[in-house]
Amino acid sequence: MLPPHLGLFLTWCAVLLVLASGSSTNLPIISFDEGYTQLFGDNNLALHGDGKAVHLSLDERTGSGFASQDLYLHGFFSASIKLPSDYTAGVVVAFYMSNGDMFEKNHDEIDFEFLGNIRGKDWRIQTNIYGDGSTGIGREERYGLWFDPADDFHQYGILWTDSQIIFYVDNVPIREVKRTEAMGGQFPSKPMSLYATIWDGSNWATNGGKYRVNYKYAPYVAKFSDLVLHGCAVDPIEHQSSCDDVPTHKAIPQGISPRQRTKMEYFRKKHMTYSYCYDRARYKVPPPECVINPREAEHLRAFDPVTFGDGRHHRPKHHRQSRTSRADASL
Repeated sequence: MLPPHLGLFLTWCAVLLVLASGSSTNLPIISFDEGYTQLFGDNNLALHGDGKAVHLSLDERTGSGFASQDLYLHGFFSASIKLPSDYTAGVVVAFYMSNGDMFEKNHDEIDFEFLGNIRGKDWRIQTNIYGDGSTGIGREERYGLWFDPADDFHQYGILWTDSQIIFYVDNVPIREVKRTEAMGGQFPSKPMSLYATIWDGSNWATNGGKYRVNYKYAPYVAKFSDLVLHGCAVDPIEHQSSCDDVPTHKAIPQGISPRQRTKMEYFRKKHMTYSYCYDRARYKVPPPECVINPREAEHLRAFDPVTFGDGRHHRPKHHRQSRTSRADASL
């Protein structure tokens, strides 16, 4: 029989191996010119590695970004990303889908946002969704990570179908949003483009704007590689999709396997720091699509008993604009 301390050590090692598993090498990777176009930033966007890697920079002049050439209705979209290091407070790197340029008043959005921090503090990752312009109902979740995203490349992916949205980090699902009757039209359902941007979010990104971008550390460079656009391309005028032309690929996720669900449950219990479903200061009754997990609720109450428990006072929350409108403002 193993000594208790050794058993705990081996269990922890096994968990780390489980979380670290997953690779983008078998995915259908494309070059930048095959699927993307520059959105803004002039020379702050640079291609590397025969056009299969992209560096986005933020300096005092401007941020930068790129967008998919096509609109998509459902699919799997991912990139390997290495974030800027050192002091990154106020810096926002976003990898997301949106149709805000086409549907200004009722746009859809699926977000990965990476929020920088002061030196010695970790990057934070935020996910969010909007459907039919539902920006007034924030569906944010925030997490820490089990690695430093500035040390190396890690894969971030979005699986979007007509019934669910799944966010992945290194092939580990970290969030699942199921389409429910209670959501009505607020589940993203119109064709969207894929975007990647880096920009100055000093007004809100780090401690509600307490710490701002310090340009003496610029340029801030976010590196993207292993670009995957595997979905149903849509005609921008007719809005008809060409799903029949999309070949199946065994490396593309189709959902969440039992093993992956175990990983997701562990991740959320260990690393989630905010979920709108448990925010009792914001919602006296959870929104109808929320499915309350007692373990997640217990973890969040321990992390922040005021927001997620019965505290009477809470810090004012920043109700942010949709990320699309902020990126547009930086053009």
